[in-house]
Amino acid sequence: MTQLFPNVDWNAMWVATGETLYMTLISGVFTFILGLLLGLLLYVTAKGSLYENVFIYRIVSAIVNIFRAIPFIILIILLIPLTVVIIGTMIGASAALPSIIIGAAPFYGRLVEIGLREIDKGVIEAAQAGGASKWQIIWKVLLPEALPALLSGITVTLIALIGNTAMAGVVGAGGLGTLAFNDGFQANQNDITLVATIIILIIVFIIQFIGDIITRQVDKR
Repeated sequence: MTQLFPNVDWNAMWVATGETLYMTLISGVFTFILGLLLGLLLYVTAKGSLYENVFIYRIVSAIVNIFRAIPFIILIILLIPLTVVIIGTMIGASAALPSIIIGAAPFYGRLVEIGLREIDKGVIEAAQAGGASKWQIIWKVLLPEALPALLSGITVTLIALIGNTAMAGVVGAGGLGTLAFNDGFQANQNDITLVATIIILIIVFIIQFIGDIITRQVDKR
């Protein structure tokens, strides 16, 4: 292995892998929570929905669209002041979290909204006819019915988060992105970049595999 990749410091590679997993998992949890809230808010305030409010829907929709449209590398730069306030520094794995979460939550929020819109209206009408309150419909009808779509969406989002952690590495966030850029690309040591890329691909395949299995398990259709 050493002869095949002579420039690779394997200890540094495993540390960088741990940092990438840390950023992905922590940001994934917060992205899931915030994205779920955004998606629910978009769905329930839409025209003809449970809490129809066109004004709130348009405001939230505009915010979601704006943050989805900003390229992630630019978003990191724009959020540096906020990152310094929250984390105390703009360098390191933890410093990348605010930008990654703010960049990904609107994306997942749209996936949540789409998943909720795919629910059969008849199921909701049946719950209303049975006397269920709006909150009961949300927690006992909408979320369970949309669960396969929500899990499939968070799988896609987690994979996107890995890409974001790699881009964040360019500005010193740590992880495989920083290692591939600083020690690999800038130092013209292509074997480091190659190994970092292979590890990222393995992580992506594992997440997709696990996500597909769980989604199939909960999908009763």
